[in-house]
Amino acid sequence: MLSASHRLLQLLTVLSTRPEWSGAELADRLGVHERTVRRDVVKLRELGYGVETATGPFGGYRLGTGSRMPPLSLDDDEALATAIALRRLAWSHPDGEGRAAPAALSKLRRSLPPRAAEALGRFDLAIAEAGVRPDAHGEVDPDTLTALAGASRTRDRVRFRYHDRRGAESTRAVEPEQIVRTAHRWYLVAWDLDRRDWRVFRVDRVAAVAVTGPADPRRREVDATALVEEAITTTPYATYAEVEIHRSLDETRALLPATIARHRADGPERTLSTVGGLDARWIAEFLLRLGVPFRVLGPDEVREHVVARLEELLGLQRIP
Repeated sequence: MLSASHRLLQLLTVLSTRPEWSGAELADRLGVHERTVRRDVVKLRELGYGVETATGPFGGYRLGTGSRMPPLSLDDDEALATAIALRRLAWSHPDGEGRAAPAALSKLRRSLPPRAAEALGRFDLAIAEAGVRPDAHGEVDPDTLTALAGASRTRDRVRFRYHDRRGAESTRAVEPEQIVRTAHRWYLVAWDLDRRDWRVFRVDRVAAVAVTGPADPRRREVDATALVEEAITTTPYATYAEVEIHRSLDETRALLPATIARHRADGPERTLSTVGGLDARWIAEFLLRLGVPFRVLGPDEVREHVVARLEELLGLQRIP
């Protein structure tokens, strides 16, 4: 659960991104009940923030012009949790209310005490991306995310409770490697001490994280993003194609989501991708919509559909 101060700052950030919000919209964005939104609005008004009630059939809220904006008082842990929430808001909604989050984060970060600022830096460094720009992530506990990211950077062992997809609970002892965020989820890549192998865990299924000691310094590193992409690309597609994409590995991962493709670098500006789809025609159409140079290595059916589609488009251009 978010602290009261943390939630109030999030509410202010969301309110500042557009002229008016309904209570239901605010509750949805903050992950709370509308009653909590109403109580938080009252609290903001008591603190001197000019939150006005909007008129209309459904009502709503807006920040009044020329309002006095006194600072919120946050302790170290609340400041760090708020900074992480703002970072997540910027990632998850870059074209909406997340646009105001980087500015708010910049102001907050300058006021963080050294310990909290260092922890936020470790959090940022422990995060990798897979697939397209995130639209909505699975809800995770900020404290859990912070603890796992911190252990990844400090090379500590941790123990936590984990619920698998069938709901079965187990206690896992792991050495965290990295947090990876995809279009919809947060994942932890870690060395499982009991199973003696790398494992991928959904962070929203993790609870009660506890540091148990230092990790083995001899443990080899791994490509965490590749492991997550392999783990979540589980749909048995009818057709697969091997494609050479003339873009860097990071650019290709942003173009082709991990849910349909696996990638490996073949030089600084070239990536080899295995792309799955409904059929050869679907894959050909998908590749043509990417808008980047590519070459189909196989199968021939996909290559033939690409050529046929290009010839059709060129023929349309020749019509007087």
